[in-house]
Amino acid sequence: MRVGLLGAGRIGNVHAQAITTHPESELAAVSDAFEQNAQALASGYGCDVLSSDQIFADPSIDAVLIATSTDTHSDLIEAAAAAGKAVLCEKPVDLSLERASACLETVGAKASDIMIGFNRRFDPSFSALKAAIDAGEIGKTELLSITSFDPAPPPVEYIKVSGGLFRDMMIHDFDMANYIFGAAPVTVSAVGTSIADPAIGAEGDVDTAVVTLTYADGRIAVIKNSRRAVYGYDQRVEVLGSEGLLQAQNVLENTVVKSTTDGVSSAKPTYFFLERYMPAYRAEWAAFVEANKAGKGMPVDLKDGVAALAMAEAATRSSKTGKPVVLADI
Repeated sequence: MRVGLLGAGRIGNVHAQAITTHPESELAAVSDAFEQNAQALASGYGCDVLSSDQIFADPSIDAVLIATSTDTHSDLIEAAAAAGKAVLCEKPVDLSLERASACLETVGAKASDIMIGFNRRFDPSFSALKAAIDAGEIGKTELLSITSFDPAPPPVEYIKVSGGLFRDMMIHDFDMANYIFGAAPVTVSAVGTSIADPAIGAEGDVDTAVVTLTYADGRIAVIKNSRRAVYGYDQRVEVLGSEGLLQAQNVLENTVVKSTTDGVSSAKPTYFFLERYMPAYRAEWAAFVEANKAGKGMPVDLKDGVAALAMAEAATRSSKTGKPVVLADI
């Protein structure tokens, strides 16, 4: 599979590693709004620098990976699909639910062939937890808890264009809830505050939030997010079932545990997403390649991306009004 990479920033470089280390794909070309970024990535991987339009028009390029700014995602998805390319697009589909829904309508039947980059589904621990649930190892699932804390707040310049914590950060956890429970919630209740970095609050965003999801069958999910956890990147999932409990714990910097008369201590969690989720990015790309080879739908597709964005929109509204939002109303 010959691949055109759209976007040569930090996440574009992560995807370039995944593409070039897979035995059945090669990085053919890269484009970026800042040519120096494209040139730097291309020189490291020996690929061409082309415009997005040139990549779409090149019949030798089989697939595109979209890792550009979020406000360009829907346009590029539509253009790539129209050009007959296989598509993997980073989350979220768009900052606007209305625009994302229009994109879904535009691509029509191709929606199941467009993969959205919710890489955490492919994390070895999270996918093993999901497999155990599907095998009935803890009976009927009842209560889900997702913890996702960043080590430090991002720059305020990033906050201004991020779309807010619920669309930018917690959207991963909304998709994880859909993945684990296999259904969308009925109601979304959110509370958020700016306590870690007042500058984030000054931009109208929150840096600390809790969301509660309720389901038609009585199940409950709780999602906790913070932009600041001084001890590292805290990523945990816990599921209580009628016959037991499943937990996916943090990945630590090392596995050494020290036990002395002073107590027992271990290493901190890995520092950030590059260290924590690189295996997931590789597994995500492998799943994309395999799905295209097999001619089957994507394991997480455009409809899933729009569904998670609808939950983010509901959470944003709930946090502002202080009232639960019925997802169907979104």
